[in-house]
Amino acid sequence: MPEKKVTASGKNAGRGSYAVGDARRRLILDTAVDHFGQWGFHASSLARIAHDCGITQGGLLHHFRSKEDLLLSVLAQSEEHDVERLFGTEPESYAAFLDALVRLIEENTRRPGIVRMFNVLVGESGSVGHPAHAYFKDRYARVLAHSVERLEEAVRRGELRPDIDCEGVAREYVAVMDGLQLQWALDPDSLDMPARVRDYLQRQYAAIRATPE
Repeated sequence: MPEKKVTASGKNAGRGSYAVGDARRRLILDTAVDHFGQWGFHASSLARIAHDCGITQGGLLHHFRSKEDLLLSVLAQSEEHDVERLFGTEPESYAAFLDALVRLIEENTRRPGIVRMFNVLVGESGSVGHPAHAYFKDRYARVLAHSVERLEEAVRRGELRPDIDCEGVAREYVAVMDGLQLQWALDPDSLDMPARVRDYLQRQYAAIRATPE
């Protein structure tokens, strides 16, 4: 049986089709961020998202099985970005970990659509029946566990006081950061979000830092 040959043009066509598919998938995800941020999950529609992408709803469903699948894919993409920025390298100290948090907040000011979407969906997902309820519940548990671990390591190193409530401290700064992001999303010009987060974390660090010998 003669050997089948793949021509260079065939290879390029194959790679090109994959590239087109990846680009379309990214466009759908970016457009969904804007829609979920403006109208939330329930009031957004696949038809409008597809229209704004310049494709049919059937074309959108070729990439995402349902609106729920699209929502969870958007959240997964956002979390992958945050994990890479915040947890990609192990901080050498708790102070370095706080610096990484501020850098993430600074980057979020350049991603207003993501911040707006996050705020809207967190509010919606308080309902157990919301498709993102389990995601946000698990996400906060992961963030809290990671933060407590950083605090406990700093206590063992002698960087922080041994009597601090690590879980309480972690819950407090997560709440402050989320609250400031909500205020910023409502009126970005009224608030220097990275500066406010930095000031708060510096005050918190000064309060829990071990007293120098």
